[in-house]
Amino acid sequence: MQVETGPAPSRKLGGYQFYREVLGSPKYIVAPMVDQSELAWRRLSRRYGAQVIYSPMINAKIFVDSTNKTYRKANFDLMSGEEGDPTTDRPLIVQFCANDAEQLLESAKVIENHCDAIDLNLGCPQDIAKRGRYGSFLQDDWDLIYKLINTLHVNLSIPVTAKFRVFPTVEKTVEYAKMLERAGAQVLTCHGRLREQRGQNTGLADWDKIRAVKEAVSVPVFANGNILYQSDIDACLKATGADAVMSAEGQLYNPALFAGIEHPIDSPSYDSDEQILIRHPRHADLALEYLEIVKNLKTTTSVSGIKGHLFKIMRPGLVKEQDLREKLGKVKISPKNMKECIQAYVDVCNEMKKRMELAENQAAGTSLKDLITVEPITGIKMMPHWLAQPYFRPSAEQKKAYALAHAQSTISSDTTSEDAPLTSKRHLDEMPEGAEQTKRPRIEPETLNTLTIPSASSAMVV
Repeated sequence: MQVETGPAPSRKLGGYQFYREVLGSPKYIVAPMVDQSELAWRRLSRRYGAQVIYSPMINAKIFVDSTNKTYRKANFDLMSGEEGDPTTDRPLIVQFCANDAEQLLESAKVIENHCDAIDLNLGCPQDIAKRGRYGSFLQDDWDLIYKLINTLHVNLSIPVTAKFRVFPTVEKTVEYAKMLERAGAQVLTCHGRLREQRGQNTGLADWDKIRAVKEAVSVPVFANGNILYQSDIDACLKATGADAVMSAEGQLYNPALFAGIEHPIDSPSYDSDEQILIRHPRHADLALEYLEIVKNLKTTTSVSGIKGHLFKIMRPGLVKEQDLREKLGKVKISPKNMKECIQAYVDVCNEMKKRMELAENQAAGTSLKDLITVEPITGIKMMPHWLAQPYFRPSAEQKKAYALAHAQSTISSDTTSEDAPLTSKRHLDEMPEGAEQTKRPRIEPETLNTLTIPSASSAMVV
């Protein structure tokens, strides 16, 4: 395929014109997630306030092979006609990873009439990305990145966007972002973590660097990182000046993260049962709703994707109902007869629903607000276990600090259980150098002490 370089076609909308006229000036974005932002999840997410959603990452090197029909169907099913449908699956941005401009362009050409933009993955920090030389492991080869983006910018009828991670310094991060803009990226998503920040080293995203990027470029900027509760969304937008917030882990565990977000946080009714249930629906109901979407689609949803979603959505209940967790894990579904076999998942979710209703009835007469507790190690609030909510895993540093503080508290005669959230706040002072950055005034109290986002049981966020 002949690749042209130079200015983009004049007919194509870009920058803020594209952001407003095509995307609809969105503020609430669902991130690209391998095996987890598939069509069924996108449909569920749109019901609960998501305004723009990215597809799972597609490997251009594999997708370009037109004979590999299995990979193509699994990653973007054109035959069923549902993915990218203008009435049910838009706005949609399809993400590719690549290190070859011709392969990327050829793959993007297959998709360009079925989405609103093509995104280049420059953020994946996983080992598979290192082996395949894509994602954040391209960030030192600026010439190649420029060529990848510019090739799409010049040769596609739709815009190209880019999602990237920051560098250790603000200066290099800003120069990087400006290079991406010069190459032709019409929207930039800045994930405020370094390439090395993953797994137990995830740490806090640096909102200051996102703000610096926003102030340095003229295209829309989406902020990614540190979003668990709705209060974090407003805090992030104010701290970064970004045009929108993108969520990955937070939205996976609570697909209603963006639901009812127009309700003012400072409203007297914000913490009413009615409003809490809008933001944090009963997780068993969400799981059943998701399965119903899966059953009604012509497009096949992967077995691993379904199981992954159910474990995440219902995690608060599965922690307590260990037999259901084991039963869910043992469900065997044939990919060839998935829709016929999916009743096994439905049965587990229905049993979870019954048990959660029993727990909720036992708490009848107490407001949901009064049932919210604080996780002692991280200091983050926990909703009643029958409600959807974010999941967070304490870091080794937090566990060590908590253990030390707890040991000291048993010696002190004037220390009470009410000290737990306060001692957890001291953990910020024991974070690894560079983890805290300047986030204390930038993140709401309910997520102030989050150091790590779960990784071992999570989808690969790209």
